[in-house]
Parts: sequence; structure tokens; C-alpha cells
Amino acid sequence: MDEKGRSKLLLKMFITFFKIGLFTFGGGYAMIPLIEKEVVENKKWVEKDKFTDKVSLTQTIPGAVAINLSILVGYDIKGVLGAVMSVIGVSLPSFIIILVIAFTLTKTAGISVLQSAFEGIRPAIAALIVYAGISLSKSVKWSMVLVLLAAGAFVAIGVFNINPIYIIVIAFIIGSLYSIPQGRKNS
Repeated sequence: MDEKGRSKLLLKMFITFFKIGLFTFGGGYAMIPLIEKEVVENKKWVEKDKFTDKVSLTQTIPGAVAINLSILVGYDIKGVLGAVMSVIGVSLPSFIIILVIAFTLTKTAGISVLQSAFEGIRPAIAALIVYAGISLSKSVKWSMVLVLLAAGAFVAIGVFNINPIYIIVIAFIIGSLYSIPQGRKNS
């Protein structure tokens, strides 16, 4: 790819991730379906399986989901510059919006219309997170072990309030151990 084509792709990446950051409320988990729609379905920059792997990886590393995912996806598309453009694009809208809110919050804190608007956004955010889970689950090659692992994780977090970090570590270990016999079968 020539320099002009490379610059165009980097600009497209920045604009794509900027739009995602600008129009997504609810944080990183709510961004997952939008990032997937743009980079997998619309732009075809990343394959579905690779995207699912990247989402899984973002769960195992510290930091904000949207930032980590944009770095991984951007790097996959166009290396270090792609990662930089993606992370700046996805985070810049939040930075600008928070600055604006910080300047105006003291003047608008008591406005009931604004409070009601934020109350209305909450169910939409919850729906986006549920959609992300359903969408990602479609690309999993389910087995009985994975179904039991998912159900166990859900119960551990939802019923027993166990820290998700412990669940991720345990799932990583079980997944690793489970893949050893699978790898021997395929060899």
C-alpha cells in the first residue's frame, strides 16, 4: 500500500472509532457491538473469529474495555499507527464530552429533564450489553464444558458476587486444561 493509501486508511480508522466513541453511551461493553458492526461487518477489516478472540483478550488485561479493544483491533488492522489512531479516535469524544460536562455540571445538576434523560439511557445501555453477549456467544464453538463454564461463571458472579477477575483466571485455567486433550485428539 502506498503512502497515500496508508494515510487514507488511518484517517478512516480514526473517523470510524471517533464515531463509535461519540455515539456510544455506557462504556466499553456497550461499544463492543458497535465496534464489531463497523470493523467486522461494514469495513471487513477484521474477521469475526479474530474479533471474538480480541474481545476475550480484553477481558484478561487491565484497563478500559473500549480502549483495550480499540488498541488490539487497530493494531491488527494497521500496526502501531493503527492502534494509536483507533485509541485516540475512540477516547477523544469522551474526553471532549467530559470537559463540557465538567464546565456545565454545576449549572445543570438540578435540572430534572437532564436527570430523566440519563434514567432513560440506562435501559438502552443494558440492552447493548446483553446484545454484545448474545452476539459474541454465537461465535463460540460450544461444548458441554464451555456451557458448564459459562453457567458456573454466571452463578458465581450473579449469585455469590465473586470478583470477575477470579472467574476470568479460573476460566483461563480450565480452558487451557480442556484444550490439552483436544489438541492431542487433533494431532
